[in-house]
Amino acid sequence: MVKKILIDCDPGIDDALALALAHGSPELDVVGVTTVGGNVDLEHTTRNALCLRDYYGMDAPVARGAGRPLVREPRTARDVHGSSGLGGVVLPEPKSELSGRHAVDFIIDTLAASPGEVSLTAVGPLTNIALALRKEPRVAEWAREFVVMGGSYTRGNTTPAAEFNVSADPEAAAVVFGAPWRTVMVGLDLTHQARATAEVRAGFRGLGRLEAELLTPCLDFYGGHANYQDEGPAIHDACAVAYVIDPGLFEAVPARVEVETQGRFTSGMTVTDFRAPAERQNALVPTRLDTDGFWRLVGDAFRAVAAGLPG
Repeated sequence: MVKKILIDCDPGIDDALALALAHGSPELDVVGVTTVGGNVDLEHTTRNALCLRDYYGMDAPVARGAGRPLVREPRTARDVHGSSGLGGVVLPEPKSELSGRHAVDFIIDTLAASPGEVSLTAVGPLTNIALALRKEPRVAEWAREFVVMGGSYTRGNTTPAAEFNVSADPEAAAVVFGAPWRTVMVGLDLTHQARATAEVRAGFRGLGRLEAELLTPCLDFYGGHANYQDEGPAIHDACAVAYVIDPGLFEAVPARVEVETQGRFTSGMTVTDFRAPAERQNALVPTRLDTDGFWRLVGDAFRAVAAGLPG
């Protein structure tokens, strides 16, 4: 059965690959893309979402959301994603237009129109999701599932303790994890198992324009980051989309996750208690990935996208 997915994102190189996975998967119907400031500022993440929509030939509406965290100053990851957010990729100016609704209203309206049917998937800072929950708490009831790429139970990538998407807006993340749903936290411990090694990239040969115009410049830029030089870049955001497509690719453990908002050295840390009793568990934490199955899924989707690129 085809699953509806709404993707809240901050494109971003790995967001671009996650959108390609979602668009190319026959198991998914992308009902919307909402943008948030994160990897780069909101102007660029929104433009990138529109450019990618046109480039892939997607028909999902794009809605612009929050440009800054709930209470903190904005932070970006331009050192990883480049000043534009897409590294060395150059796409034509977007021709499609934004939705007239703010992302928060778009999220609420989309979930309200199809309660229990839409997988809400967030792969950027969680500001839009927190604002949607504050405006309409029933969002937590209406979502089929909520999957987030963010957090970690052993490490950080922005600080030693905190992953970027959570640390960019810890207060929003605290709202989200505190909502009455079970968050699927696809964090760094899982996503670092999904690395675009030389062998993986060899499997993308023959994808024509998609390889030449998007995959190669994205992965070359991303792979040049100091953290990734030895093993290839971790394709974080695509892991969250893959979970929606096929949770059987993941081993996951229920847990209690709390977001640290006050710590001098630990702000943005997702404190994960795998020993929490069932009544206190608020999250499902994937810990192990079937990497071969994941890359088969990604490769099949990319081939479908490559075959259907608009002229």
